[in-house]
Amino acid sequence: MDFLQLLFLAAAGPVSTLVGVVSQEAEAGQIVISDEGLRLIAAGLVMGLGALTTPIGIGLLVGRAMEALGRNPEALPAIQTNMILAVAFCEAIAIYALVVAVMIGFVF
Repeated sequence: MDFLQLLFLAAAGPVSTLVGVVSQEAEAGQIVISDEGLRLIAAGLVMGLGALTTPIGIGLLVGRAMEALGRNPEALPAIQTNMILAVAFCEAIAIYALVVAVMIGFVF
């Protein structure tokens, strides 16, 4: 999947809800976007960007680790430990994005 497909999939749900909110609140040819609609757009963007950056970071990280192991196979324990730690930090970005999206969607 390329960037635009991932962005579309991430924003499809909140945007479809926004269209319903906007169509209900349209007055005399003016389009009015409510706070609920903006909240849903923000939640979709936060989750979309958080879910997009995580696999990119993990892919770059693992790719570089494989290159390093190909050049120096004896360094496996050090490279593997650092790679697993860095992958956990990349996954934490997606979890933080999910928490922020849920907070934007339901709390605020």
